[in-house]
Amino acid sequence: MTQDAALPPAPDNLIRRLVESAVFRWLIIVLIVINAAILGMLTSGRIEAAYGDLLHKIDQVILYIFVAELLARFVGAPRESLRSGWFWFDTIIVSVSFLPSSGDLAVLRTMRVLRILRLLSVSKQMRRVVVGLLTAIPGMMTVVGVLLIVFYAFAVLATKTFGTHPDPTAQQYFGTLGDTFFTLFQVMTLENWADGIARPMMELFPWAWAFFVVFVVVTAFAVLNLFIGIIVDAMQDDRDEAMEEQREGLERFEQERADEILAEIRQLRAEIAALKPPSSLH
Repeated sequence: MTQDAALPPAPDNLIRRLVESAVFRWLIIVLIVINAAILGMLTSGRIEAAYGDLLHKIDQVILYIFVAELLARFVGAPRESLRSGWFWFDTIIVSVSFLPSSGDLAVLRTMRVLRILRLLSVSKQMRRVVVGLLTAIPGMMTVVGVLLIVFYAFAVLATKTFGTHPDPTAQQYFGTLGDTFFTLFQVMTLENWADGIARPMMELFPWAWAFFVVFVVVTAFAVLNLFIGIIVDAMQDDRDEAMEEQREGLERFEQERADEILAEIRQLRAEIAALKPPSSLH
């Protein structure tokens, strides 16, 4: 065995292994959930009056644990931490808790409940979902553009058709372009659209059913489903990339282990050769 192999690992390597270990990650997840539960209980005046001091102390202890965790992550891997958006995300969320509890910034301190969002960065599965959603944003913007075009065309048509009728219901829902946009949004969400909007308009315009059926099919069933398809494709691509990275990482690890074993074998052979006595001359 080589002399370097007998030396203990560097402290930063120990810290990094600790922070990246599954046990440590689950500990942080449990603390985040407990912290979120405490913040929820503090919204009750009765609970805060009875156990407020204890809950606030536990909240402070958990906060300092989060600070220690962030410092450990930075010490263990400073360059990776500074380049990681998730590290800065966690840092901002934890820093909000140190805002003063009085004065103009007091209202911002209520944002400490956002600490539960740290589950998105601690959990690898949740992080993958968020990355998939962010990856899908360009495609989603295209769908939003298509949806706005459809919305605008149907809104102008409905305002010019239904909004010209003197009936109060027609004026309420389609009197202006803004009213029509909001009405069509309600129709798209399928919230009381048939009895609340479509049928009253059918009493004034018997053919109005065709307008609403076509609009619902185009928006609620077609365009909105494109969002789901884009998000699923993005998450599938992200999962494939993650699996590829895991496979490459495993191959690198196996290759490094094989190289270490070969190096140790060569060192061992050299040590054995050095122990052999020299052959005597006759």
